[in-house]
Amino acid sequence: MLSSNPSPMSEIWDYIVIGSGFGGSVSALRLAEKGYKVLVIEKGKWYRNPDDFPKTNWHLRKWLWMPRLGMQGIFKMSFYRHVVALSGVGVGGGSLVYANTLPVPEKPFFNSGHWKGLADWEAELQPYYTIAKKMLGTAPHPYMSISDHTMKQLAEDEGLTFRKNDVAVYFGKPGETVEDPYFDGKGPTRTGCIECGGCMLGCRYNAKNTLDKNYLHLAQQLGVKIIAEREVIDVIPDGKHGENGYQVVVRNTFGWLRKKERFITKGVIFAGGVTGTVPLLLQLRSSSLPHLSAMTGHGIRTNSESLIGVTTFDKDKDFSNGIAIGSIVDVDENRHLEPVKYAAGSGFFRMLMAPMISGPNIIVRLWKIIAAFIIHPIDYLKVIFTDDWAKRTQILLYMESIDSTLRMKKNIFGLTNTQNEKGPSPTAFNPKAQYLAHKTEAIINGKAMVLNTEALLGIPTTAHILGGACMGKDAESGVIDNKNKVFNYENMYVCDGSMISSNPGVNPSLSITAISERAMAMIPKK
Repeated sequence: MLSSNPSPMSEIWDYIVIGSGFGGSVSALRLAEKGYKVLVIEKGKWYRNPDDFPKTNWHLRKWLWMPRLGMQGIFKMSFYRHVVALSGVGVGGGSLVYANTLPVPEKPFFNSGHWKGLADWEAELQPYYTIAKKMLGTAPHPYMSISDHTMKQLAEDEGLTFRKNDVAVYFGKPGETVEDPYFDGKGPTRTGCIECGGCMLGCRYNAKNTLDKNYLHLAQQLGVKIIAEREVIDVIPDGKHGENGYQVVVRNTFGWLRKKERFITKGVIFAGGVTGTVPLLLQLRSSSLPHLSAMTGHGIRTNSESLIGVTTFDKDKDFSNGIAIGSIVDVDENRHLEPVKYAAGSGFFRMLMAPMISGPNIIVRLWKIIAAFIIHPIDYLKVIFTDDWAKRTQILLYMESIDSTLRMKKNIFGLTNTQNEKGPSPTAFNPKAQYLAHKTEAIINGKAMVLNTEALLGIPTTAHILGGACMGKDAESGVIDNKNKVFNYENMYVCDGSMISSNPGVNPSLSITAISERAMAMIPKK
C-alpha cells in the first residue's frame, strides 16, 4: 500500500478531504479520476496489518478511541446530553467498525426532512446506490447463523417479515485468499469470510470490504495522498468566501508535542462524520468561517435505536458465529430489528450492562434496577457471570424512522453538547423494542439487559448519528445545497453523515456513499 508524507506549504492541493470514511473515500477517488490533486487527512491510525486490530474488545488500547488515555483504537464513544454516539476512527473511517450492512432506505426517507423537495431523491439516487453497492462489494448473506434462526422464529411468531441482508463481505471459499475479485486486478487480494463474528473489531482475516480495500486503494493508485494521525483544527479562507483557496491547519493526534502544520488547497471537503465535522464547523463558524449558515449543528438525527443484549442461560448456544449482522426483521415500513454479534471472547460490554427497565426519572429507574436484582437475583447473576458474554448474547438493534431532531452546539466551555430541537427526544425506553426483546428472551431462554447509561440515565445509544450540516434551499434553511456545496464559501463541500437530512430508519452507510457519489459526479473535470 502506498504511503505519503507531503511537505506542508510546499505544494498546492486541488482538494483536501478531512476524514476517510464513506463520504471522504468516495470524494478522494472520484476527484482523482477527474484529474484533481487530492490530499486526505485522517486523525486515526492506519491499519495496514491484521495484527493491528484487537482480537477482542478487552484489548482496549487497540479497540477503544480515547487517545488522552493511551487508547488509539477504531471504536469511539461520544457522550452528549441526549445520546451516546458510536462511530469509527482510522483510515477507512466507519467502515472499519461498522457491521457491513448496506440497505437502501424505504420511500419515506426520500420525501421527508430538511431535503424534502430539493430533488426527486429516490429517482436521482437510484443509479448511485447501484454504483455504491458495486464499489463496496455488496453480496447477499449466504448463511443462516443461530442469530438469523432466532430472528426468523421471532418474525414468524409475530407475523413480521424476515429477510437476509446485503453486506460488504467477500465470502468466496472460507479462508482461501484470491486475487482481486472486484476491480479487474486493481484491488488487493481478498480472503473468504470465516464467519468469526469479529467484523466490528476490525476484520483480521481480509474478508470485510472496508474502504481501504476499494475506494481508498484505487484512489492511491491515482496519486491521492493520505496522512494519518493528524487532526484538523482550522480552515482559513484566502478571500472572504475562499475564492482564492484555503489554509488547512492540522496537528499531531498523539503525543505531548502536538506540532502544527499548514497545507494549501483550492477546495475543502468535510468528511469526518457527525462527531468530527459538526463540532469543527461550529468552532470555525465562531472564528475562521463566520459566513457558515446559522443552521450549522441543527437537524441532528438518530435512527431512534434501542440496543438490547439478550443473554441465554443455555451453554450450548453460540451467538458469536457468523457475520456482525446477517439478517433483518421488518416490523413495518418505519421500524426494523437486526441481530448483532461480537466475536467470541469480546465481552467488554458486560461491564456496562444493567436490567432492562423504564421509568420517568433517575430515582424511579434506580429503584427498578435494584428491585430487578432483588426479584430475579439468580437470573442476573447468571448473565453477569456467564462464561463468554459474546457467545451467549444476542444483541438486538431496533431502529425507527421518526423525524425528530436535536441541535448540537458549543457551550460556554467550548464543549459540544445537544439540546432538543423538534419532536420527542431519543428515548432509551422504546416499548416496541422492549416487547420484542421479551419475545426473544422466551425464544432463546435468556434475560435482556441494556447499557447502564440507558437504564439509569435514560440516555439512548446510537450507532447512526446523522445531520448537523443538512441540505437547504438557501443558507437560511440549510448548511449545504442539494449538490453538497457549503453555502457562502467557494469550493467547499460536506460529504459524510452530517449531510443526511432525513431519518433513514436503517443503517446509513450505503446512503452516505450514494449521496457522496452524486455530489462528486456534479463536479466538473479539471
